[in-house]
Amino acid sequence: MISKARELRVGRVVEDSSGNAGCSIAAYSARAGIGCKIFVPWNVSPIKLIQMRSYGAEIVRVPGSREDVAAAALGAAEKEYYASHSRNPFFLHGVKTFAFEVCEQLGWRTPDSVVLPVGNGTLLLGAYIGFKELLEAGVIHETPRIVGVQSSNCAPLYEAFKRGSVEIPDIEAGATIAEGVAVAKPPRGGQILEAVKASEGKLIAVEEAEIRESLREISRKGLCIEPTSAAAIAGLKRYLGEADPKEVIVSTFTGHGLKAADKMLEIIDGD
Repeated sequence: MISKARELRVGRVVEDSSGNAGCSIAAYSARAGIGCKIFVPWNVSPIKLIQMRSYGAEIVRVPGSREDVAAAALGAAEKEYYASHSRNPFFLHGVKTFAFEVCEQLGWRTPDSVVLPVGNGTLLLGAYIGFKELLEAGVIHETPRIVGVQSSNCAPLYEAFKRGSVEIPDIEAGATIAEGVAVAKPPRGGQILEAVKASEGKLIAVEEAEIRESLREISRKGLCIEPTSAAAIAGLKRYLGEADPKEVIVSTFTGHGLKAADKMLEIIDGD
């Protein structure tokens, strides 16, 4: 997306993010010599804020919900290029390389299932696009089931999937330590549901206690991941309970634990 912005000679971009996407876009913008303004929630992780600022990004902290942050960025995008990880199609076509790398590392075979955290759903949609393109190119012979994982405290996609609906319901979002998936109104919600259904996948909602337990478990294995990544692992554990023992299942860690040091400390001290 940022490569395309540079090709178009864009001088400045705006984005809204709860952290990781903002860090990435700030980094790529710095490398491309493009100005960058990131709209973030008021309670964004301080470490992620430092990372964005270190790349030279201008930070705008927005009170209210995650949707308020997105609305503020959308307003700014009336005058500046919207480098949105949820709305800009070039972002999805960058993320699709996740699927390419997974298949490459499996010897150009596809896994049976892919389990991913989903908030705005850009990783899930990017993966779906990537696997679909590999199928259409004849590189693989089938696409994997895509399993999306949400926090039960903020699970609009799960609720829609459970009801068999194509409409994303209005929900009253609660607090979750998995801040990266705390999106009550994903702008591409319908597309996410279509991708999951087309892949014969499903959506899972996990409890806060499951996220905490998965975080502790993975930490004891020597891996430092943030709570949003632990939500995916909690969902993976749920899925393993129903999966065929012979399935090849791929998941991913989407963020390092030190990016959410404050929440990590709270969980560790709670042990």
